[in-house]
Amino acid sequence: MEHLRRWRLILGRDSEEKLSGFAQGAGLLDEEAGMMDEALAAIYDDTAGDGSGGGPPRRRSAGLGSSSPRLAKWLGDIRTFFPSDVVSVIQSDAIERKGLKELLFEPETLSQVKPDLRMVATLMSLRGRIPEKTKDTARQLVRTVVEEIKKRLESELRSAVTGALNRRRHSPLPSISSMDWKATIRRNLKHYDTESRRLIPEKFYFFDRARRSKEWTVILDIDQSGSMADSVIYASVIGSIFASLPSLDTRVVAFDTEVVDLSEQCAHDPVDMLFGIQLGGGTDINKSVEYCEQFVTEPKKTLFIVISDLYEGGNQAALLRRMESLRQAGVTVLCLLALSDNGNPSYDENVARKLAGFGIPCFGCTPDRLPELIEGALKGKDLHALAADVGAKGK
Repeated sequence: MEHLRRWRLILGRDSEEKLSGFAQGAGLLDEEAGMMDEALAAIYDDTAGDGSGGGPPRRRSAGLGSSSPRLAKWLGDIRTFFPSDVVSVIQSDAIERKGLKELLFEPETLSQVKPDLRMVATLMSLRGRIPEKTKDTARQLVRTVVEEIKKRLESELRSAVTGALNRRRHSPLPSISSMDWKATIRRNLKHYDTESRRLIPEKFYFFDRARRSKEWTVILDIDQSGSMADSVIYASVIGSIFASLPSLDTRVVAFDTEVVDLSEQCAHDPVDMLFGIQLGGGTDINKSVEYCEQFVTEPKKTLFIVISDLYEGGNQAALLRRMESLRQAGVTVLCLLALSDNGNPSYDENVARKLAGFGIPCFGCTPDRLPELIEGALKGKDLHALAADVGAKGK
């Protein structure tokens, strides 16, 4: 019976008659399953039952209706019946299929929404239309997602940066917490005492923990076109983490056909930064790269990360010349076609191929692989080999 119940929920009310024939007269749905079916039918069926348990299905005339309380109840129901990853998909489908964006402007409705990347992207796209009464609720939803991402990534990103910048040189100042055990053992192997079977070091080596302020410049140049929503959200949080590190001079720029410098908002509050981004519009990557060039004061100590699918609506030839010039000047340049948990991104293969020819790798990267990528780039590892390694581990 369980597999029949599942098929009934998947196929909807129209499958009731045929599937009942296999159930030998038994009911396919109990009370809870019936409520689950109604929640799914509101989004995915052309018909929904009248709640009486019998009679022919009726045509729905208003989907979830225009009632905010009704939508709030429906949001509560799906969170009760389905796991969180499924809830995210259903919420997104409700907005796309039923045009429910306007109902998200009601505080009692928005408070029932499960905070996730898709919902943050939706709120970002509606940024200019969110009424005052809902803004606090919307900001809290966005902050919840930002904090989850920050908790997930901050520790490893900090370790990656400090590991690349501070652990490459040794210090004469002794401290057991900064002992370089590997170097100490390796360089004292000749003092190994075979009789006592002990290593007696002649010299100890310690890492230099001193942090030189603004040792590297990191520039995040973020494409805010609608297709890059997840990447924009992740990049905003990552930018705020970089901005909190004293060894990095962090610049965060977002672009469509115009360029917006969000470095200050990013350093203080990534939520403010996200509400400063307007998803959608055209794309002028060349204009953004031209703007970012002013921050390159020491090319060999600059990491320039373009996060874009490379569909250029501006001057493609000028874009390629600028990117090649930056690379030849000694800037470490990476192009992330996507910074998201999803699969292979859609991107302009022609532009990516030309950039790769300049020594600029173009690839999709999951957020969990980013610390490894950043550490390798700051250490001066071969970028193409690094990109291939990170990409392979991300699959």
